[in-house]
Amino acid sequence: MKSVLIIVLLAISIKSIAQPTELDNKVQAFLNKHKGKWHDLNVPYEDGKILYDLIIKNHYTSALEIGTSTGHSTVWIAWAMSKTGGKVVTIEIDKRRHEEAIENLAEAGLSNYVDARLANAHELVKELPGPFDFVFSDADKDWYKQYFLDVHPKLKLNGCYTTHNVADGLAGDGYYKFVTSHPDYTTTLDRTSRAGVLISYKKK
Repeated sequence: MKSVLIIVLLAISIKSIAQPTELDNKVQAFLNKHKGKWHDLNVPYEDGKILYDLIIKNHYTSALEIGTSTGHSTVWIAWAMSKTGGKVVTIEIDKRRHEEAIENLAEAGLSNYVDARLANAHELVKELPGPFDFVFSDADKDWYKQYFLDVHPKLKLNGCYTTHNVADGLAGDGYYKFVTSHPDYTTTLDRTSRAGVLISYKKK
């Protein structure tokens, strides 16, 4: 009888966790409203979902995003952070895009999960103390390797470093070869979208 009661309570608990919250409904409504409109250096919907799933699956709580644009990927990352109790630091150099991203995050109800910085990522990434357990790099492609080198010592063991535009070639073969051959990481390429997301887990 006691074991049956435990099973019932567990089932109720799982069901309650799975139920969308008011914030979930607000974010999903925002994403549905703007789907197909993210053309200003933003990721496609599919890649945003990849980032969200990685964070939820691994329960990451300290994220860094290099390249906010107008905030599509930031919405996905911040939404995941609302589930894990974490926060994302996101960096954008363009003032117009930075301000639009802040407006989008407010409309989605996710401002409390984001530390949005208007700054040059070349400088700020070096200065941020970390540590981070999740990183999304989607800024200037010719600086991808340097961003990776700057963040590497601040990324926690088993943390995840993701890079956009790898399948479509914008990141360049040199970066792909550098990361996939790095002895401290296990790396795979998700080709769900044409752009592609390189997913690298720090193993040592």
